[in-house]
Amino acid sequence: MAEKRQTETNDVSLIKEIVRTQFGSLAWKRDEHPNWVAFAQGFLPDARLFPAARPVRPQTIDQFIERMKGLRAEGKLVSFEETPLGCTVRVFGNVAVAFAACEMLENDSTVTRDVSAIVLVRDTGTWRIAAQAWDVETESNRIPVDLAERQNQ
Repeated sequence: MAEKRQTETNDVSLIKEIVRTQFGSLAWKRDEHPNWVAFAQGFLPDARLFPAARPVRPQTIDQFIERMKGLRAEGKLVSFEETPLGCTVRVFGNVAVAFAACEMLENDSTVTRDVSAIVLVRDTGTWRIAAQAWDVETESNRIPVDLAERQNQ
């Protein structure tokens, strides 16, 4: 039983590292570029992203990256930074779900927060993201307390 708990603890740590890498690589300033390779490595090749905008329009990783590159090239998103807040992970065998909150700083002036629901699968010993959906915090849709504050990830 102790070995199973240790394995689950290791899995949770690995999954939280994938989330941290994703948030950290999706950042840039005027004279710096995001690490698109590190960002994409956490995903399965056919993974889908479901942004907060409605109606729902699923995107591939490549489509998401191209959209973000376009916003940057057009000068609409000159700088972007994501700061991880809380992250909870549930693991069952080779499947896991992570709820991760982050704070975003856009163009050094606009701050928003959101929560991502991330579905992961383990294949040949490696955790990868199969799908990710997120929604933005509003006055009437607040981030739960256990996710809202920065934690030692």
